Amino acid sequence: MDTCLFLSFRFRTDPTEAELVKLDAALAAAPGLRKALIHTASAAEDPYVKDGAPPSLVLQLYFAEIADLEAALSRSGYLGVLTSRSEFPALAGADITQQAMLARVFAVPEPKLQNAPGEPYCTYLVSYEGEADDLNAWHAHYLETHTVHMAMFPGIRELEVYTRLDWVSAQPFARLNFMQRNKVAFDSRDALTAALNSPVRHEMRADFKTFPHFTGPNNHYAMATRVLTP
Repeated sequence: MDTCLFLSFRFRTDPTEAELVKLDAALAAAPGLRKALIHTASAAEDPYVKDGAPPSLVLQLYFAEIADLEAALSRSGYLGVLTSRSEFPALAGADITQQAMLARVFAVPEPKLQNAPGEPYCTYLVSYEGEADDLNAWHAHYLETHTVHMAMFPGIRELEVYTRLDWVSAQPFARLNFMQRNKVAFDSRDALTAALNSPVRHEMRADFKTFPHFTGPNNHYAMATRVLTP
């Protein structure tokens, strides 16, 4: 399984197009990076939750080994460039959080995106940010039962669940310790909205009420997503 680094940005000043192009180039040249997902804020209609404005930008960076992830976050690692106000003024001035997690991939019936290569698609990023009374039981229920419902969303193209791990970072980004995240992907925001208003969403909500007890917020953000492969 890959390790996955989540870097979330809430901008104080919007980046220029030139800065975002430079970001793509920096990630494309990154040693050890297997794949990058670049998420920007979008919107969808969920009948159960309205969690406010999503982050301005989320970088989801996949590595085959934890050592590669930690090298990227070391004092001399390439992700340090994101703190350079001369290179990336808007990104460096943003509120930035980091969390490394283990990526678990689940099969879906029709995984092939219908979009043209390089065209953005839509993802729903979900975070469980608190603690469970029994984390093992909580994960067992989610991974064995809840994902079965999720995989039946009409039009779903990807399903991944992320569980936390310990990681070393020399970068000054605020560290998060969410107990779990997950991501579902669809061809478009309309396809995501249709899935969220399908009977599957109601089945998921019923199953949600059977989760082992946990605390903390549970946030859902629709994002427009591009794939960058170095």
